[in-house]
Amino acid sequence: MKLCFANTKGLIWLILTALVLTADLGSKFFIHHTFYYGESIRWSSFFSISYYRNIGAAFSILEGQRLLLVLIAIVISLLIIYMLYKNGHSKKLESFSLALVLGGALGNLFDRIYHGFVIDFLDVNFGSWHYPTFNLADCAICVGVAFFIFASYKAKKEPQK
Repeated sequence: MKLCFANTKGLIWLILTALVLTADLGSKFFIHHTFYYGESIRWSSFFSISYYRNIGAAFSILEGQRLLLVLIAIVISLLIIYMLYKNGHSKKLESFSLALVLGGALGNLFDRIYHGFVIDFLDVNFGSWHYPTFNLADCAICVGVAFFIFASYKAKKEPQK
C-alpha cells in the first residue's frame, strides 16, 4: 500500500498545515508575551491589536466547556487528516481548504490545551459595531471552510467521470 503523503504532491498539504500552525502560534506567542491582557493598540479607525482570551468556541459559545471543545477539535482534526490522506494529491482545492482548516484547528487546540483558553488579538470595528476579537487560526478556518464549500459546489457542477 502506497501512502499518499509519501510523495511531495500529498506532502504539500501537511506543509501548508504546518505553515498555518506556525504563523498562528507565533503570532499568539508574540501577543501573549508582549501585551498585557486587555491591552489594545489602535492601528486605524476600524482595526486594533487587542489581547483577549476566549474560553469558549467561536463568539464564546460553549464557554467553559474546555474538555468538550478539546474533544471536538481532536475528532475534527483526525477526520480532516483522514480526508487529506484519502485525497492524496487529487482534489487540490478541497485539500487546500482542509489544510487551512486543520492548521487553524490545531492552533486553537494547542491554545486550549496549553493555556486553557484561546488567544485572540485581531479586533475590527466600524463606528459602534464591533466584531468579536479573533486570531489567525480563526481566519484560516473561515477561509478554509469558504474554499471547501466552493470546492464542493464546483464538484457537483462538474460532470462525473
